[in-house]
Amino acid sequence: MSTARSEGMNYAPKGKPNPVVKPGEFEFSAVALDHGHIYGMCNGLIEAGATLRYVYDPDPAKVEAFKKAFPDVVVAQSEQQVLQDERTKLVASAAVTNLRCALGLRAMNAGKDYFTDKAPLTTLDQLAAAKDTVTKTGKKYMVYYSERLHVEGAIYAGQLIEQGAVGRVLQVLGTGPHRLSAKNRPPWFFIKEQYGGILCDIGSHQIEQFLYYTGAKDAGITYSRIANYAHPEYPELDDFGEAMLLADNGATNYFRVDWFTPDGLGTWGDGRLTILGTEGFIEVRKYHDIASGQTGGNHVYWANGEGEYYFDATGKVGCPYFGQLILDCVNRTENAMTQAHAFKAAELCVTAQLKAETIRGSAAV
Repeated sequence: MSTARSEGMNYAPKGKPNPVVKPGEFEFSAVALDHGHIYGMCNGLIEAGATLRYVYDPDPAKVEAFKKAFPDVVVAQSEQQVLQDERTKLVASAAVTNLRCALGLRAMNAGKDYFTDKAPLTTLDQLAAAKDTVTKTGKKYMVYYSERLHVEGAIYAGQLIEQGAVGRVLQVLGTGPHRLSAKNRPPWFFIKEQYGGILCDIGSHQIEQFLYYTGAKDAGITYSRIANYAHPEYPELDDFGEAMLLADNGATNYFRVDWFTPDGLGTWGDGRLTILGTEGFIEVRKYHDIASGQTGGNHVYWANGEGEYYFDATGKVGCPYFGQLILDCVNRTENAMTQAHAFKAAELCVTAQLKAETIRGSAAV
């Protein structure tokens, strides 16, 4: 599985095709190309057998770049053309973060399932509107939590847990460093109302994986903190965030997210995951392994009562989420991810941001 290693915004994994439907059996369209994650979202769906039908964005440059990556796509003249298209069953989108929910409401009201980049929304009012529209329309509001769903090492960790390799999960520790590459970021990336804040944005990955690995249905924010330590020229940017959560089943979570990946590192972020269980522990080095010098990511280490283990998951596990999502849309099931799980992760990342204390001594205080 290949990735763009320089910037997380252009993270677009490619894997091996594993179609679950025949060509033309499930068609989707892409609307709003504001974040590079749309490429990974479309790659995953196409590898699972979906057919990309239309693309629409008001920026011709974005559309031209997208068409180079997906030359068979048809350029729509408007969003409405996509929403009125009977063959489009799902709309995939990576809009500006605070606009993702409104687009999702329009898509669902037009009879389409919706697949959005994370964070799926930025306010609790948006969450309430999304829940209400899902109930009224029966359509799906699914989320690309890519740091679990599109990372084979993270998927393999989940399989180990299901097999009982480390017993009951007690705690999840997550680090999600990213390279800022400020000059390559769009203006909206530095406006908090639009990007939602660091805990809402990249913190959403961390909260979603915590709920998943622990099997929790709910959690509370024990504390959350944000800072702008080193970027006073962007006063609304959080360049650091951390939070602790306590789940309804007693499991705990600590995570740290930041924009301090140094230029000398060979990838956009040395993301790591450590899972403590009653019978052992798992560590996943998602994108890099600076300690061993091994190239690439998906390095999974674990130890339990039987011994110490290592597994390179690259190209060996796959990313079943996309095929499951397609079949969920076709069969109206919830095997890829439940709607409750997707919304709970969204609720908690927004709540963590709302409750966050700004650390004194940072540029923001």
